[in-house]
Amino acid sequence: MRKDNIFSHMPDHGSPEVFTKLAATGKVRIERIVSRGHVSPEGFWYDQEQNEWVMVIAGSARIAFAGQAEDVELNAGDHIIIPAHVRHRVSWTVPDRETIWLAVHYDE
Repeated sequence: MRKDNIFSHMPDHGSPEVFTKLAATGKVRIERIVSRGHVSPEGFWYDQEQNEWVMVIAGSARIAFAGQAEDVELNAGDHIIIPAHVRHRVSWTVPDRETIWLAVHYDE
């Protein structure tokens, strides 16, 4: 057993977006993502093999989905399920503080 805290070991303010694997098995991966004004590169879309449940723990973000006119805004406590192969990208994260995400990648 190992105790830790989701708010510890935060990256420096000038760091790129940081993905930290918290736990994983063959079919499930749990990670913390820390963003600060980060967005997906222009023209880049995530197209993942697994479903993803993602929650914003702190901060705010917007996710764009291919084929949808409106981005989905997520604030602290909001969560969403992104099915496998649904193309999406991070279009905005709050620039003046960290956005902390908890993501669970899983198979059906």
